[in-house]
Amino acid sequence: MVSAVDFIEQWLPGYDGTQFYTRTYAATFPKAIVLFVHGFAEHIGRYQHSHARYPARHITVFAFDLRGYGRTALDTEHKSKDSAYGKTNWDWQLRDIEFFGQYVAKQYPGTPLYLMGHSAGGAAVLAYYTRDKAPPSTEGKGLFKAVIASSPCLVLTHPKPKIIRWTGAKLALIRPYQLIPADVGVENITRNQAVRDEYLKDPLIRRTGSLKGLDDMLTGGEKLLSGDYARWPKDLPLFIIHGTADEVTSCEASREFYEKVSAEDKKISIYEGGFHELVHEPDGMSDRLVNECVAWVEAHCPPKSPSATGTPAPEAKL
Repeated sequence: MVSAVDFIEQWLPGYDGTQFYTRTYAATFPKAIVLFVHGFAEHIGRYQHSHARYPARHITVFAFDLRGYGRTALDTEHKSKDSAYGKTNWDWQLRDIEFFGQYVAKQYPGTPLYLMGHSAGGAAVLAYYTRDKAPPSTEGKGLFKAVIASSPCLVLTHPKPKIIRWTGAKLALIRPYQLIPADVGVENITRNQAVRDEYLKDPLIRRTGSLKGLDDMLTGGEKLLSGDYARWPKDLPLFIIHGTADEVTSCEASREFYEKVSAEDKKISIYEGGFHELVHEPDGMSDRLVNECVAWVEAHCPPKSPSATGTPAPEAKL
C-alpha cells in the first residue's frame, strides 16, 4: 500500500515560461528516473496509484500535465495567463518533453533516464526519436536510455472517414485551437467501473480537443507507422505494451510498428482482453503492467546497490 500523500507537487516554468503542474514520486536513492507523458485530454493525477509504486523499487517517476491539458491548462490559480485547454500541438509537446528531460537530468545527475508515454503520449515518445527535424534537438535525443510506449496512438481502432480528417486539417489552419467534440467513450477506457465513474466526474477531463491538437496527434501517429519508424536508433531499447480489446488505439498498429522498427533490443507485451488503459484494468492487469515496466527498467539499468549509490531525491521547491 502507498500513503495518501506520496508525491512532491510543483509548478515549474517551461522553456517559454509557461507554468506546468508536475509531480515527482521520489525514491530516496533512485537507480533510475522515468519521465512519464500522459495521453489525450487527461492528466497525471489519474496515475497516482501506479506511479506511487515505483519508489519502493528505487525508481523515481517525474510527470507533468501536458501543455493544453490538466491543471497546466485549467488550474486558474496557478496556470499561465495564455494557457488554455486544447491549446497545444506536437512541436510544443516534444519541446516540452525535451525541456523536462533536461530538468530531470540536472536534478539527478548521473542517474539514467527512461522515457515512458501512454496513448497520445505513447506516440509522442516514439516520435521523439523518429522525427526528421527538431524538436527534439540532437542533444535532447541523448537524454534517455530507453523508451516505453503503452497503448500508443499510432492509428485509431476505428479511424475517422478521410473527408472528416481532411476537413479538420484544413480548418486547423484557420482556427487551430477551436475545440470540437472528441470523446473516446468512457466504456472504452477500462472495464473498471470505479475508474469509469471517476472519469465522468473528473473536472480536469474535457471530452473535446482542438483542431490542431487532434490533427497533429492523428497525423503524427500515422507517419510513425508509414515511414518515420525507419529513423528509430538501432541502439535504443524499446518496450511496447498494448491490449487486444483496445477500442481506442489499434493494437495491430502497435504490432506492426514493433515488427518494422529496427531496434536491436525491443520487446512487445500483448495483454489479451485488455482495454485502452491497462494501468486501470482489473483482474491483475494493472499490477502486471507496473511490474513489467519496473522489471524492464531494472533490466536496462547498470547493476548497483540502491543503498550505496544514486542521487538523493531533491527537496521540493513549491
